[in-house]
Parts: sequence; C-alpha cells; structure tokens
Amino acid sequence: MTLQTLTVLGATGTIGVNTLDVIRRHPQRYRLFALSGARQLDRLLAQCLEFCPRYAVVLDAESAAILAQQLAAAGSATEVRYGEAALAEIATHPEVDAVMAAIVGAAGLPPTLAAAQAGKRILLANKESLVMAGRLFMDAIVHSGATLLPIDSEHNAIFQSLPADFAGDLAACGVDSLILTASGGPFRGWSAAQLASVTPAMATKHPNWVMGRKISVDSASMMNKGLEVIEARWLFNTSPDRIEVLVHPQSVIHSMVRYRDGSVLAQLGTPDMRTPIAHALAWPERVEAGVAPLDFFRLSALTFEAPDTATFPCLRLAFDALAAGGDAPAVLNAANEIAVSAFLDAGLPFTQIPVLIEAALTEFAGQCSDNIASLMAVDAEVRAFTTAQLPRVSPC
Repeated sequence: MTLQTLTVLGATGTIGVNTLDVIRRHPQRYRLFALSGARQLDRLLAQCLEFCPRYAVVLDAESAAILAQQLAAAGSATEVRYGEAALAEIATHPEVDAVMAAIVGAAGLPPTLAAAQAGKRILLANKESLVMAGRLFMDAIVHSGATLLPIDSEHNAIFQSLPADFAGDLAACGVDSLILTASGGPFRGWSAAQLASVTPAMATKHPNWVMGRKISVDSASMMNKGLEVIEARWLFNTSPDRIEVLVHPQSVIHSMVRYRDGSVLAQLGTPDMRTPIAHALAWPERVEAGVAPLDFFRLSALTFEAPDTATFPCLRLAFDALAAGGDAPAVLNAANEIAVSAFLDAGLPFTQIPVLIEAALTEFAGQCSDNIASLMAVDAEVRAFTTAQLPRVSPC
C-alpha cells in the first residue's frame, strides 16, 4: 500500500472536516502535508496538533502570527504561512500527491488551478473552479496530465455510474443524458410570497445535509443545483441539453446516468459527504468511510418532481449563463456570492438574490476572457457592480 501525501485546502469547512475524519480512519494510507483555513483558527489549531502537517496556511499576517504563537506554545513544528502565494505553494509542492480543493467560492480557484497545472490528483469540492473557468481549468488538466475526481455528491454519483474507462466521450459510452438530483432545499413547494419572509436561520437549515452557510443558502435558492449543472458540463464534456435536473426530496439517489438503451444507472447512499470523499481519496479502490449503511427496510418512498424554476429562478439563470457562454457563468457566480453574503449579513431579502444576479448578467453580457488574469478582473468588476446595487434593491 502506497502512502498518499495530501494537502487539504479549506480544512476547517464542512468538506475539510469530513475529509480529515476519513483520513483519521486510515493513518496507514494518508499523510497530511499541509492544511489551510480562513477564519476558524481554533479549529485549524486543533487539526494541526492532531495531524502534524508541515505547513498551515491562513489568510493574513495577523492570523498567521496568532496561529504560529499557539502552535509554538503547544510544541508543534508546523510552519505557518499566509496569503494566496502560500496556498499555491502547498497545492503544487513536489511532495504532494493529491489536493482536496475545498475552499468555498472564487477564492478557491487560484490554488486549485495551480494544482491542476502542476499535474496533481485533484479532489474537487470547489465547484467555482469549473463554474468560473471551465474551459481554462479543463485545458490545464489535459495539458498537465492531472487527475480530476469530483467530490460533490451529485458529480461523484455520475462518475460512479459511468463506465470505468470513461475518457470524456459520453456518446461513445452510449450515454443519452446525465440526471442531477436535487433535494429541493428547505423551501420546496413554497410560493414566492412565502419566500419573501425567509430568514438566514431558515435558509441555512437544510433538511438532509450538513453544509456550510453559503452552500446551504445556494441549496435553498436552487443556485447550488445551477452551479452543479455548469460543473457537470465541464466535468463530463457534455452540452446543457444533455443535463436533466430532478427534485428528489429524500436525497438517497445522488444522481443518475441515462443510457440510450433505456437503462438508468444510479448511485444511492446515506446523505453523508464522507462517502464521495472516501471514494475519491481511495479511487480506484474502496475504503471504509464511517458512514451508516443505507437501510432499505426503513426507507420511505423515493419520489421525484420537476424543479419549479418560476419560484426558484436561480436554476434557470444558471442554465441561461451556461448557454450564453463566455464569462457569463463567472458573472453569475460572483453576483451570487455578493448577494448571498448580503442576505446572510446585511438583510437583503431572499427573493432579491436572483434579481441581483440577473442584473449582473445583463450588465456584463457578451464578455469573454481568454486567461485567468482577465477573468479575475471581470470577477472583481461584477462584485463591485453587484455591491453597488445593494442600496437600491427594494424588498419584495
């Protein structure tokens, strides 16, 4: 058994914590080279003391000084660094075999892209890398020979439901379409009038999954599924018209692949992110993940329904952005990040999230960046534009 050396970007978030739980169960298989975290310094400190990585990376000098002092006082040899350059360094270091890319949002793109360019085995939980820069990112994967394994439960389910030798040509595998399942979030079946009174506490309480605040709001608005549609387009080299979305409230079937002979292959399991994490960590092998087995005798009926894109327009906006191409998906993502942050922290009405996103898509229509620097410049412009709209947004 070969020891795999890992960097975990975003170690203090939900995916990072679950990744370390799987690693904890298999100390003979995995070694931690580096961990990164943003604001939860206490959690990052505890992780460093348990796993003894060579490096810990935080956002800024002040946080680095605090963490370094705490680690030194505990007798730890972990070296603390900070900033974007440090993130790229721990993602591309020659000793690193695999990178768990779990930083939330656009901030995760630069180090994840650096890992792709360095030819690493990438466990991709940062969907924004493909939403913002799908073609550029996949080109880097191809040119460097990197291995890309999806962590999102839906994309991991599709990956598991495709032939083992899938090499980017769905038609050659007899695939007709990819079916992404969605729980529908906490407001499934609600009317637009009911959504007007949604609070952050309500939107961050997912019925099936334990997730961070931002992704929970995205799930509630159906934007998360929209981002996953864009991600699926690039991961599996397909077109938007070959991607279906089904609302499946029980979150037992994580996604499916429809074949032209009428067969539909699905991946099922308990809704626990440790399953796709363990799958990607050990692929092509299988390891125990600490997940409760699916008990078919206790399952209720498995039901499906069409998504309500009139009440939840974020999903429609994502399909529109994908069809528009160019920078539109990056614009969608940047505007959504600003809008969700304003909803969580500044009292923006939940129903105004898609209003802001659509305004940004209209303002920046037709733009097409051909490199990461120009794409990040557009990202900054969209964030500034969307932030400027906030005072003028009127509650529904």
